[in-house]
Amino acid sequence: MRAISTAALVAGASALTVVEHKPLFRKNIDPIVFPGKYISHMHSFYGSDAVNTTLPTTADLQQGCPSGENPNDLSVYWAPTLYYVKDDKYTEIYPATFKTYYENIDRAEIPFPRDLYMVAGNATAKSQSDVQENLNMITWWCDGNGPEDRDKRPRAALPLSTCSAHLQAILRFPDCVNPNKITEYTYAAAHGNKCPAGMKRMPSLRFSVRYNTRSAIPGGWKGVPPIRLACGEIGVGYCFHGDFINGWYDDANKELLKAKGQTFMEINGAHGRGKGQYPKHCKPQDRDPDNGTNDYHKSLEMMGKAH
Repeated sequence: MRAISTAALVAGASALTVVEHKPLFRKNIDPIVFPGKYISHMHSFYGSDAVNTTLPTTADLQQGCPSGENPNDLSVYWAPTLYYVKDDKYTEIYPATFKTYYENIDRAEIPFPRDLYMVAGNATAKSQSDVQENLNMITWWCDGNGPEDRDKRPRAALPLSTCSAHLQAILRFPDCVNPNKITEYTYAAAHGNKCPAGMKRMPSLRFSVRYNTRSAIPGGWKGVPPIRLACGEIGVGYCFHGDFINGWYDDANKELLKAKGQTFMEINGAHGRGKGQYPKHCKPQDRDPDNGTNDYHKSLEMMGKAH
């Protein structure tokens, strides 16, 4: 299959909206992969706080408090936690921004089905050959003035020198789904840019995470970065992945399909305007604070792994 460059995919994206989310919490859970268990590597969560080890429905998520700016979006999103590692100390590198882009809406046939959940990326990837950049766009790069070295390293690997601005990761989710069996989904790009028979096209969800490495690592780095994803080894970024469970209210979910053209459209709904409306009536939080852990070393113990 011919590789598609990230630059081309981004440049070709049209008809979009975007929602920014503040960090919710980090925890060793994954209700999609390990439902009912506290044995996952650490994930950082965003969106509705109505999430624990039980796989939630759309209705469940809508009972929560959102960490995002659009009160019509009670979806939950998560990705492996990124750490600065110094000796045996692991410090989370918080995103400067975590944004969810909804793109190529002019090609979408249906909104996100209720209760839809998806995973993008490969949590066990150890090399560029283990990822599918031509489909999911996974790449790490430096914002602003660089230094940008993607042409000198595998694109899903971490930069080998300090970013002058933020360290950014991007990841695209599947955009085709079987509406009669929502666990069946795939990328249109894997099928000649059209959905297979029996599937319908959805908006294309993309994570854009800008990590504040300048603040977390004041001295910067040269060579192997002192950074570790909870799913991988120090200095390696291939295992970056993402999870999504649909929590959009139906009216806004349908409104999303009206974002035509190549400019941003604010997605409003019965629960409020779609931009900058962080919750004032509730405070998003971990609703299951007595179970699981947010400590990296403790999470290894609970996974049955030695430090």
